[in-house]
Amino acid sequence: MKQQLSAYQPQVLSLMRIVVGLVLFSFGTAKIFHFHAGPFLPPTGSLPWIAGLIELILGFLFLVGFQTRVVAFVLSGEMAVAYFMAHFPTSFFPTENGGYAAVILCFVFLYFVFSGPGPISADAKLRQE
Repeated sequence: MKQQLSAYQPQVLSLMRIVVGLVLFSFGTAKIFHFHAGPFLPPTGSLPWIAGLIELILGFLFLVGFQTRVVAFVLSGEMAVAYFMAHFPTSFFPTENGGYAAVILCFVFLYFVFSGPGPISADAKLRQE
């Protein structure tokens, strides 16, 4: 069973990257274009708006798997900064300060720095040619 599941690990890694990239990209579209914005309506030029611009551009690059390791490194740092600037001052504990998504995404992106994008990615396609 373990061997059968392990055979799909590279494709599931790509799927994980795509889903996480879509989620991050959607935060960027909400903050920049106010598309399905919900509570995300930062003023243009503000720090949350700049974070949204990073999420929009790098989220798309992460989604398609282009320069994934570098992009993931920057996004991991962005999530760490988001946690320590926006959530940590309230409390250290993510369950109390609402920063659980930032913590999880920080470490998910850090994982992709080391794992790479998987076989379904622009990086993999460019390596083939």
